[in-house]
Amino acid sequence: MPNPGQLVSYIAPAAPATRRISTGNEAFLRPEIGFTPNWYHLELGIDFGKRWHTEPAYRRDTILLMKNELKLRFPETAIGQLRQTDSTLDILTGTFGTCTIAGIYHIPIRYAKDNWPVCEKYYLSDKEVDYLLPPDLEQNTFFQQLMRQVDWIAEQEGMIVGFINWQGVLNNAHRLRGEQLFFDIFEYPKRARHLFECVFRTMVETAQRLYQRQKNSGHIVNFFTVSNCLVNMISAEVYKTFLFPLDKQFAKIFGCLGIHNCAWNANPYLDAYSKISPLGYIDMGIESDLKKARRLFPHTRRAIMYTPMDLLKKAIPQIRSDLEKIARDYGPCDIVAADIEYGTDDSKIIEFLQLCQDIGESFQIQKS
Repeated sequence: MPNPGQLVSYIAPAAPATRRISTGNEAFLRPEIGFTPNWYHLELGIDFGKRWHTEPAYRRDTILLMKNELKLRFPETAIGQLRQTDSTLDILTGTFGTCTIAGIYHIPIRYAKDNWPVCEKYYLSDKEVDYLLPPDLEQNTFFQQLMRQVDWIAEQEGMIVGFINWQGVLNNAHRLRGEQLFFDIFEYPKRARHLFECVFRTMVETAQRLYQRQKNSGHIVNFFTVSNCLVNMISAEVYKTFLFPLDKQFAKIFGCLGIHNCAWNANPYLDAYSKISPLGYIDMGIESDLKKARRLFPHTRRAIMYTPMDLLKKAIPQIRSDLEKIARDYGPCDIVAADIEYGTDDSKIIEFLQLCQDIGESFQIQKS
């Protein structure tokens, strides 16, 4: 499949942030706004328990409710939309939150009416890891249940649009092994490598199967994204030794890779990331070396994870200063304001959107 070029951030209603293909005409500072399940639960009374993740018909009804609420409160914005021109409803994104790969490995999932699902702290023993094999997806109850949902979406909507949040190899391995994983890396590196390789193979195979089913429905996904949320818990050298080769393989296998780092300082990992190709997306926190990142990733869509606490607590002049710094040192880029909690005023969000537009247009004119 052709390389899609760049990816941008995408947050479906009540879903964790993921990525989608760029249109190629994104704003210089492109905001992407997302709210927690609790925000929708308190505003609309939606129950995000197990039923939301296992019954696509129920999920579809709630997505329509959420989209209508967003349209009423933030008219003429792209909040919660895959693309402004898309008519097919995205019923897939958000399913099982960030727990899909762990669920395939039989890690119990705990659901909540007002939050994303989380994995129980049910960790594999030394022996279980040593003898671990990637699950047979044909016989895997969790994966087959997901694919039945995908079939239902195809029957209902025609095309299967949207994304499963695959996470990253380190994130998923931690869900299977817990904090012992970090001891394994130094004391039993062979064991850690084996776990990473099993998780990697499962991520590849599940994504390939889903993408093929989506392609059969008329919707092509020709990229992969990883969430390296825990990368700051390991050194740059450990990342290069254990995880970097796998991230490179994702890019090669799927033709384009996006890397999510949360709002952390990504400086220790930038040099390694710059050797991954094709890299369509990378995000990081504002404390990162933004000028270096722009220099290392000139053809990659860059993004800043702007924390919900900064959006809530900072005064508008402070937010303006942040956005001007981002535009000057890092733009063009996405500004991802994800996980906004109940209690943040709509007016503050609207001001934030306007600041992104005004500052972005100003810097775009200067650069032209």
